Amino acid sequence: MLPVAILAGGLATRLRPITETIPKALVDVAGKPFIVRQLEYLRTQGFMRIVLCVGYLGEQIEEVVGDGRALGLDVAYSYDGPRLLGTGGALRRALPLLGNHFLVMYGDSWLPIDFGAVQRSFFASALPALMVVLHNGDRWDKSNVLFRAGRIIEYNKRSPRPEMAHIDYGVGVMSASLLAGYADDQPVDLADIYHSLSLRGDLAGIEVTERFYEIGSHESLNEAIAFFARRKST
Repeated sequence: MLPVAILAGGLATRLRPITETIPKALVDVAGKPFIVRQLEYLRTQGFMRIVLCVGYLGEQIEEVVGDGRALGLDVAYSYDGPRLLGTGGALRRALPLLGNHFLVMYGDSWLPIDFGAVQRSFFASALPALMVVLHNGDRWDKSNVLFRAGRIIEYNKRSPRPEMAHIDYGVGVMSASLLAGYADDQPVDLADIYHSLSLRGDLAGIEVTERFYEIGSHESLNEAIAFFARRKST
């Protein structure tokens, strides 16, 4: 399995006051830090190498997770430094810790899918990047992907169009070459990279049907807590 880069460096302002003293990745979700739930799940899917892209209070995450051996993983850390680099910039800085291709996901999302199928679809596409999408219909957030006949026609997080019915599921696969041209300390948004790739026809897509859970707001955090509480009781 490919290495996995987890973007976990944001300020998490929507979760304040919880995140005034801890990073979002360490928020307790039904009795366990969310990042631990993510890492345990990735291990069950066969992943071994994880790179955590951290920033705000990232040293707390490192204190809890360490090198990952307690979870059966190899975990490394890439820090933003004094300047916020954005999601794409954080990945650029982490490239020395990643291979030529790697999965990308966010540190606040729970994605109940077969990651192996995602990886296989990426290599079968022969394109430099792949995005997982979900038919959303504006249910959980604003739909931002035009996906037709198994192809991503356009991804546009900044200016979504009414005909867009799918949403970025929160996981993708990237080639390191897409980021190598940026300076190590250059702020870059991954959404802008995906947008450009989609317009060039260089962004592959795979559709999933299972809804995601995330902890980006108090409302979604409560939904995630209820989800994991149900899992524990069954």
